[in-house]
Amino acid sequence: MQATATVLVYSDNAGTREQVRLAAGRRPAADAPQIEILECATAPAVLTALEQGGIDVCVLDGETAPAGGMGVCRQIKDEIFQCPPVLLLIGRPQDAWLATWSRADAAVTHPLDPVAFADALAGLLRRRRLVQA
Repeated sequence: MQATATVLVYSDNAGTREQVRLAAGRRPAADAPQIEILECATAPAVLTALEQGGIDVCVLDGETAPAGGMGVCRQIKDEIFQCPPVLLLIGRPQDAWLATWSRADAAVTHPLDPVAFADALAGLLRRRRLVQA
């Protein structure tokens, strides 16, 4: 298992980024790697970070403006070679179809349930580890 994994968190809301950081903790599950959080407040920052590489999972806030996480998700799935898995934060359970449209690998509702978020993040980290093996 790799020593650490890098999780990119995109939201224009510092409070949302903090909630993600707290819910993820240092390690979202016992069998997941320790994580480092890379915070991005703008879509161009997300694209720059992904182009530089080294991102294992992206957490995108669907409520971010002006470029929402759903649109950014769809864009990076189209434009980034071997795009890392994406966990999308959605405003309500009824928005799950939009997460599917955006090609997100998983979605959780906001405000975050820390257990559900950590489970979803750990699942994507495990999946990424298998793909890279």
